[in-house]
Amino acid sequence: MKSEYDFSQAEQGKFYHPDAKFHYPIYLEPDVEQFVTKIAENKNIDVQILVNEWLRNNIKFIQSIE
Repeated sequence: MKSEYDFSQAEQGKFYHPDAKFHYPIYLEPDVEQFVTKIAENKNIDVQILVNEWLRNNIKFIQSIE
């Protein structure tokens, strides 16, 4: 690593996008991951799709009892 860097020609905000959306990774415990992966494989769908379906169903259920 250099002791000093020259940023005099740098362009500020070059990679800034105000409308950018970020997807945060969710880390599952090994037993949960194994369970969800097995069900997703049996249904022949992606784990992400399965988990989103489950979460949406839980959201609907919670909203229905509030």
